[in-house]
Order: sequence, then structure tokens, then C-alpha cells
Amino acid sequence: MKIKTIIAVFGVLFSVNALADVTNAEKLVYKYTNIAQSVNPSFKAPSITDGKIFFNRKFQTASGREAACASCHTNNPANVGKNIVTNKEIPPLAPRVNTKRFTDIDKVEEEFTKHCNDILGADCAPAEKANFIAYLLTETKPTK
Repeated sequence: MKIKTIIAVFGVLFSVNALADVTNAEKLVYKYTNIAQSVNPSFKAPSITDGKIFFNRKFQTASGREAACASCHTNNPANVGKNIVTNKEIPPLAPRVNTKRFTDIDKVEEEFTKHCNDILGADCAPAEKANFIAYLLTETKPTK
């Protein structure tokens, strides 16, 4: 009886943790949407389609190479990726698959700044961030 209770509690805690990370991602979409609307009143709502396009769009980096988010994170953000420079494995970006994504909102901000500057040469716009995270929230299954 005690083992069943422990397993049930563990299951609930795991579910709550996964939900919390999705909730953080949803909060960020809301935050970036509000910022985007204050900067550009014609921005109405995040676009999953635009987020997917942004994720897969190749940009010319400062070093002259072409790169996209998908270059390291694969075409499906629910998959494990691999850094194209270091060859290091990267956990999935999709918060519904990787419960550790979006747990630290400050880290998310830091990573956006770093990666947007590396790939785009500038920080991503709030609308791009809202679209990007909205898209990540839709990816729930890794491809084999």
C-alpha cells in the first residue's frame, strides 16, 4: 500500500513539474506578445506558423556561415539536437518533451540574447520570441 502511494505521489509531482514548465513557456508567450503589441499595435497574436518559419529560416552569421535554430535543434524541436560547432548533444527545446526547458525564465532571456545575437546578429524581436515559443509548445512528439 505504501509503495502505491509513493508511486502515485511521484506521478503527481512529475506531472506538476511538466505542467509548470509549460506554464512558464505560456507566460513568456504572453509577456512577449504584450511587448510586441506595445511596440507594434498591428501585432495581434503569436503565430505558430511564423514561429516554425523562424525556427527553420537560415540566416547568414557574422562568421559567414548559414545557420538556423534547426541547424542544431533539428527540424523537430522535440528531438535531441547537436551543436553544429562543438558536436555536443542538446536536449529537446519543446517544453512538453523536455521538462527542464523554461524552468528558469532569466536563463531563457539569457539564451535568447546569446543565440539571437550569434545567429541573427541582433536580439530577436518580441514578436519573434512569442511566435517561436508558441511553435515550440505545439511540438509534443520526437521523430525517430
